[in-house]
Amino acid sequence: MFLSLLLATLLISLAVSLAVGATFRVPIGRILERLVGVELAPAWRRYVFFAVVIVGVSGGVRIYQMERYLSTEAPGGTQLVLDRDRWVLEVYGTIMGSLQSMAWMLLVFFLVSLVAYVLVRGFEMRRERKADG
Repeated sequence: MFLSLLLATLLISLAVSLAVGATFRVPIGRILERLVGVELAPAWRRYVFFAVVIVGVSGGVRIYQMERYLSTEAPGGTQLVLDRDRWVLEVYGTIMGSLQSMAWMLLVFFLVSLVAYVLVRGFEMRRERKADG
């Protein structure tokens, strides 16, 4: 039963990660085209997509939480049983963990992109002023 849970959480977090990566593919591509140029943007977009998937899967598959189903908590304690309610809780935790970790990663990406955009735009404006005057 534990292996089924592990496989299910892996597949669910992978599906959620792929869906989020596909959702943000176009906006990330446009940002990268503006920041690094048309030539480098596809490679960087693939890397960011890869990072989104890895972060989502690692946030969704919570190995340390699943170890509770393999061993007893204390000497003489009972082992947790994977019943229907625990499955629902684990699936919900997987989805929310994936979404939360990807949200943080994308927030950092967009904040860094915003700072980079401001810098690029500032250099462009300074260059335009020098060319005009």
